[in-house]
Amino acid sequence: MTLSCLIIEDEPVARDILRQYIQDVPHLTLIKEFDEGISASSYLKEHSVDLIFLDINMPKLSGISLLKSLTKPPKVILTTAYSEYALEGYELDVVDYLLKPFSFERFLKAVNKVEVKQETESSFPTDITIKADKKLYRISTDDILTVEGNGDYLTLKTTEQKLTFYRTMKSFSEELDPSKFLRVHKSFIVNLEKIDFVEGNMIQIGGTTIPIGQAYKDEFKQKFL
Repeated sequence: MTLSCLIIEDEPVARDILRQYIQDVPHLTLIKEFDEGISASSYLKEHSVDLIFLDINMPKLSGISLLKSLTKPPKVILTTAYSEYALEGYELDVVDYLLKPFSFERFLKAVNKVEVKQETESSFPTDITIKADKKLYRISTDDILTVEGNGDYLTLKTTEQKLTFYRTMKSFSEELDPSKFLRVHKSFIVNLEKIDFVEGNMIQIGGTTIPIGQAYKDEFKQKFL
């Protein structure tokens, strides 16, 4: 798998290091470099790439602001000298966070995470068909908020509707991308990207409060926190 890359970094030394590291990995192809975010943002409106190495601290338009402005961002690895930005970056679903100065080994580890994420996402459908109320519904997985199990029936809540249909939790969960969807309780699956906030052992998502089961706490912390 070859990944096309952009470097968006205002520090010349950091750009040099990233450029060299990318050249040292055969399946990475550097498409373009930018030393500020505004030009990079304009470029990304007209062109697509697989991966961005994005500096957080840049003049005029920060890396975080640039990332927030993209409607469908590619995979992103953040680079910065300041660790306090890590949490905000992960909330924006970046793949990894490189704290300067970083070694080639650490760089390669981040790139490997991108590849794993690409392979996982490509193997799961973006739309799911379900039968409820004697009708067939085509549901975008991006719109799913929660799935609640009750015996052999599931209630699926999306951003627009709620549907109950005959299906086991296990069989339905196998169709969902595990990088986005997680079982947090014996009766609930949630879309990690749609969580509003977490308070104690409770998840707030789309106006619904979901408990985190004891057996699911550790995995939830690893994937969300």
